Amino acid sequence: MMGIRDGWELKKIGAGSPPVKTDEGWLLLYHAVDEKNIYRAGAALFDIDEPWKIIARTSDPILEPEDEYERIGDVPDVVFPEGNFVIDDELIVIYGAVDKYCCTAKIDLSELIDYLLDNRCKL
Repeated sequence: MMGIRDGWELKKIGAGSPPVKTDEGWLLLYHAVDEKNIYRAGAALFDIDEPWKIIARTSDPILEPEDEYERIGDVPDVVFPEGNFVIDDELIVIYGAVDKYCCTAKIDLSELIDYLLDNRCKL
């Protein structure tokens, strides 16, 4: 649906956590894999009424393996969004790391939407 791009999405791309309905559209976190088999996460925003239409998509990953627990394990260099929920305006993301750990990350939802709209890649 979104298509693979060069760089951090070169090898494959796949869905991540369930979409989140926002005032600006459906927010979807997804994973992508590069030529070195490093898994990272990105974000895309889809039209609220026609969810097959992409409004915006991050050009760079928003989550990537950095810490030891994300880089060393059963499958090295993997972060993979699995779930999410919103409390007030905070997006809590549940993600897997190295096929061994369950982790959480959080970000201000408005900040992520603004970042996504301001830094979107060419669609």
